[in-house]
Amino acid sequence: MARGGRSELTSVTLTEERVRDLVERMLKSSGRRLDLSSPFVDAALPDGSRLHVAIPDITRRHWAVNIRKFIARASSLDDLVHLGSLSVAAARFLEVCVAGGMNVLVSGATQAGKTTMLNCLASAIGPRERVITVEEIFELQLPLRDVVGLQCRQPNLENEGAIPLRRLVKEALRMRPDRFIVGEVREAESLDMLIALNSGLPGMATVHANGAHEALTKICTLPLLAGENIGRSFIVPTVASCVDLVVHCARDGRGSRHVEQIVAVGSRVEAERIETSTLFIRNEGELQVSPSAIFDLPKLSEDGHGQLVRAGVLG
Repeated sequence: MARGGRSELTSVTLTEERVRDLVERMLKSSGRRLDLSSPFVDAALPDGSRLHVAIPDITRRHWAVNIRKFIARASSLDDLVHLGSLSVAAARFLEVCVAGGMNVLVSGATQAGKTTMLNCLASAIGPRERVITVEEIFELQLPLRDVVGLQCRQPNLENEGAIPLRRLVKEALRMRPDRFIVGEVREAESLDMLIALNSGLPGMATVHANGAHEALTKICTLPLLAGENIGRSFIVPTVASCVDLVVHCARDGRGSRHVEQIVAVGSRVEAERIETSTLFIRNEGELQVSPSAIFDLPKLSEDGHGQLVRAGVLG
């Protein structure tokens, strides 16, 4: 097991029959199934934990069971400041950007704290905004009132009735959203997300990546999976015009999670490369304003710039 982001060895031993019984009991409330025709299952437990199981012959011999428990230690940007994951200046900056309707991409490796960051960013959304979220499995717990959450559905025994993430993205746009959030972008649904953001609908999403710039490269590549008629000549300028900020999260060797980098995405594209500017970067354990930071973000209102000046982020 892992506690506080670090692996620990336990003395608990379970027989194969006991493991199967526990998995079956956990799956009863999820509506998901696990058998030879569907050897993987990804489900949410009643307490919000996420269950993933793989069985033979996909695994070599034993059932592989993984349970991710989400401990809500932070529900706002101020909570992340208290935990040391974010600086005060960066928190005020992100708060103003989200409130101003800028599109934010949260990147990081597995267990880097992307979902927690997305929840905390959502706390800066206005109380009167209607938020639609789409996820493979319910994970987001937004501290807002008007939230409609959608999740994917697996096919039934007749291999029918599946609802993929691309379908949810399209349906979400018909639900009168003021803000659109994709829990995690993995495949071709990234194209539908970009089209939605390009229509003027503010939103946020997470993506697996090793860094902020790698996240941009990935979000420019994933839409190509949508079809052969989709080319980079269309995708790269669309990403440049849609994505405003990339917040990269990381986890160190001690299991501590923090924001490593905040990058502003420009609208200029040269040789299929998007112009970017590093705004905040972690240096000697502290998230600091980058010496080369350019805080000329056109989508920020004059009031937003004023808030950043008062917070000491802008000079």
